[in-house]
Amino acid sequence: MQSKEMHLLVTDHDGQEHKLEALEGWRVMEVIRDWGLPIKAECGGACSCATCHVYVDNEWLPKLVPPNDEEIDRLDGAFFVESNSRLACQLLVTPEMDGMRLTLAPGTE
Repeated sequence: MQSKEMHLLVTDHDGQEHKLEALEGWRVMEVIRDWGLPIKAECGGACSCATCHVYVDNEWLPKLVPPNDEEIDRLDGAFFVESNSRLACQLLVTPEMDGMRLTLAPGTE
């Protein structure tokens, strides 16, 4: 059985939206990085920095696994944190995320 094609809609630092094909089980950070958008992701997904900080559109927040203590601690040290801030390395793509909109936060390029 072939899996359904999924996409994330990512707005870059210039305000341009990109439709990125995403694979289930991949980290959102990996999808953004592998499609060539400017995201530092310095720690490579180990949740030891906040350079993959994104803003998730509010309508999608209830569909995500809540942040764990480690992610919350990292966001506490990040700049420009909002109520919809998440670390893209801590979000694993699921079918429920198909069409999710998010924006790269300042300082991640």
